[in-house]
Amino acid sequence: MNITHKQISHSYFIKPIIWQKSIWILFLFFFISGCQDQQPTNKNTKSQQASKQLNQKPTQSKTTGQSIEAEPFVILALGDSLTEGLGVKKDGNYPALLQQALHQTGYQQVKVINSGFSGETSSGLKNRVDWVLQLKPDLTILNIGANDAIRGLPLDLTTNNINDIISRIKLSGSKVVLAGMQIYDNLGQEYVSGFKDMYPKLAAEHELTMIPFFLEHVGGNPKLNQADMIHPTKEGYEIIVKRNVLPTVLPLLEQLIKPIEEQHNN
Repeated sequence: MNITHKQISHSYFIKPIIWQKSIWILFLFFFISGCQDQQPTNKNTKSQQASKQLNQKPTQSKTTGQSIEAEPFVILALGDSLTEGLGVKKDGNYPALLQQALHQTGYQQVKVINSGFSGETSSGLKNRVDWVLQLKPDLTILNIGANDAIRGLPLDLTTNNINDIISRIKLSGSKVVLAGMQIYDNLGQEYVSGFKDMYPKLAAEHELTMIPFFLEHVGGNPKLNQADMIHPTKEGYEIIVKRNVLPTVLPLLEQLIKPIEEQHNN
């Protein structure tokens, strides 16, 4: 999708109310689409590293220090550069921070695997999802689609791809949390609305728990984003985890597993 400087206008912005959000959305067009220069082999390398995490020793009770046998509960974070954590250290992306927060909550048997890949589109993820599902996740947080919109890909294509990805994840036995996204309006209000509405429609169709907007409370804030005003800083990801992800994931974990401390007490 070729964009000239003359085409860049206020129509790119999601909401023209706040200047900072406008700048954030404008930069979103240029930078996320530019995060695709990495080699595809990186995807397999990351998943291979992730598989090694599942062979760690039993966790310890943080109150007694005793080793407690507990099957790892695997959360797979699946998506693009916003999941990968482009520009932050390995302990500063949202999957790493989510695991840390869950361990502090008592869910020490939870392992969050980062399977984000910069520049990923729904078509790209559709092509690799079966391979990644060999990790046998118990819960998958799916955040994909922003790069499709950046490229102006048809909404039907994106919808069908995400629908297929969700179906495959569910077929593997994993629960799914769908993270919603919002995008600039340079493609017209109909596209913008359709893109935003795509996520709750898919969530309703598949009866999924949903994070309404993954970047809520962070998008457009220069103090919580890197210089590109697209990718959050570690501080930004901390807010995303605390205010967007944890409130969605914790109720599911309460249904699916017990904190390790309760297992020990029982």
